[in-house]
Amino acid sequence: MPEPPPRAARPESREVVELKQLRAAQPELATAIDMQVALVEMQRRVQSRVPLPWIQLNGDWLRTQYAAGRPVVRFKDIPLEWTDFRLTLRQTADILRRFDTLERADYDKILALGRDAHLLEPLVKRWYEATSGVDGSDPQARGTEDYPSGLEQVLVLAVRPFLARCAEVLMQRPDLPPWMRGRCPYCGWEPDFAVITPSADRRLICGRCVAQWAFGPLTCPFCANEDRTLMTSFASRDGRYRVYACDVCRRYLKAYDARHAIRSVMVAVDTIATLPLDAAAMQRGYVG
Repeated sequence: MPEPPPRAARPESREVVELKQLRAAQPELATAIDMQVALVEMQRRVQSRVPLPWIQLNGDWLRTQYAAGRPVVRFKDIPLEWTDFRLTLRQTADILRRFDTLERADYDKILALGRDAHLLEPLVKRWYEATSGVDGSDPQARGTEDYPSGLEQVLVLAVRPFLARCAEVLMQRPDLPPWMRGRCPYCGWEPDFAVITPSADRRLICGRCVAQWAFGPLTCPFCANEDRTLMTSFASRDGRYRVYACDVCRRYLKAYDARHAIRSVMVAVDTIATLPLDAAAMQRGYVG
């Protein structure tokens, strides 16, 4: 009986293709790019198995949340399958450890935590509820203070494939009220990047669920400073990327300028391509 033909390799995502091209163009970023490729491929596999959630939000509750500046994705809305999540947590920790982004002691503790469902599940729920602000809690409170220092980075990356599904659903709703806050309207996390649209508007991009929302082009999302004389902006040599830095809170945010670009923003690619801008901002005394 003839052997079945080998299964065709899964085509690489556009992000991975772009990252490999970036590696060839900027070999000094090779280590960061290789780690990002591993994370993107892992998250893509996980997200392909995550179902779109059935999120039913009462219109009055939704308007009340937005009016109060509170996000709308509750923990119960996230389509978390705990077996998949524990695997994603472990694989995320493995990747970060392989590229020396996670200390060995923290890595061992996180793996042990991931094996104990009685500890992990309430911890993830407590961490999300503390950092989302959906229930009016202070999103600066982390809920992970007694755990390894690298745990939050692992949690953010591990929950992304599941939480991004919620953002996909909600961003398509036509009835969402205006939102002009510096934190994500869906999960309450801070922006990690931004995009300047072809119409010169700025959209912030959440560092946890990767959702986008419109925000003032020269307002600091971290402290709401609107004084343009207290904002510093500079660009990469090719003009593709910009940095917006606030002289009040000393925070900065990078952005992809799509006004003359040949592609749309790719957060997985553009956050790595702009690592030299991080160094430039930090040399000037700003914090990401």
